Amino acid sequence: MMPRLSHPLTGKVALVTGGSRGIGAAIVRRLAEDGADVAFSYSASPERAQQVVRAVEALGRRAVAIKADQASPADVQALVREAHAALGRLDILVNSAGVFVTGRVDDPKVDPAAFDRQLDINVKGVAVAVRAAVPLMSDGGRIISIGTTGAVHIRFAGAADYVATKAAVAAYTRGWARDLGPRNITVNVIQPGAIDTEMNPQDGPFAETLNKLAALGRYGQPQDIAAAVAFLAGPDAGYITGATLNVDGGQSA
Repeated sequence: MMPRLSHPLTGKVALVTGGSRGIGAAIVRRLAEDGADVAFSYSASPERAQQVVRAVEALGRRAVAIKADQASPADVQALVREAHAALGRLDILVNSAGVFVTGRVDDPKVDPAAFDRQLDINVKGVAVAVRAAVPLMSDGGRIISIGTTGAVHIRFAGAADYVATKAAVAAYTRGWARDLGPRNITVNVIQPGAIDTEMNPQDGPFAETLNKLAALGRYGQPQDIAAAVAFLAGPDAGYITGATLNVDGGQSA
């Protein structure tokens, strides 16, 4: 048996959307720890983006932070081209950028602009990124999107618009796996449960309820999602495609 590589992604280049904070930043760092050079997008915080760049460079990897509005097809297309040009190739695309907008279907105060922007980022932004990346991606590449367990199990009222966007990404994932199978490009989706982020902190107002839903009785950490991404991006996952991986502490059990 051959020994496992300590840096299984050496020589690979990854692009992570929404990589300046939270789950996205953890993914950027983990892919760099595993040997990849990483480009990532950010929208509003160049200071945070540069912190992530410095963390990657401290590992001896190359890092590129690119400002992009994931709701803009032109920005997303330019992001992919710039990442490829800066780092010379593209092997891994991680669609991590997303927004979370709630609102009951019978709420007259729902903001139509927020509804449209959520669709533009969570669904159209992912589709545009994949379409832009595929012609530049190496055969045998990896496409990984971050969804939500809510795409299957809706636990709360008012979440329908958000979880519908993630359900669309899961459906796209299965379809793209068929489209790209002949090039040995795998396409998978990770569905987190409750993860400790600024948007949903483990000491926040929903923590007690969400902890009870998980078999493990606690929140996960961004690094838990990053580890799953690293597995799907690595050599051991070459025969996994069109799959949904729940990383939710047993919430879906």
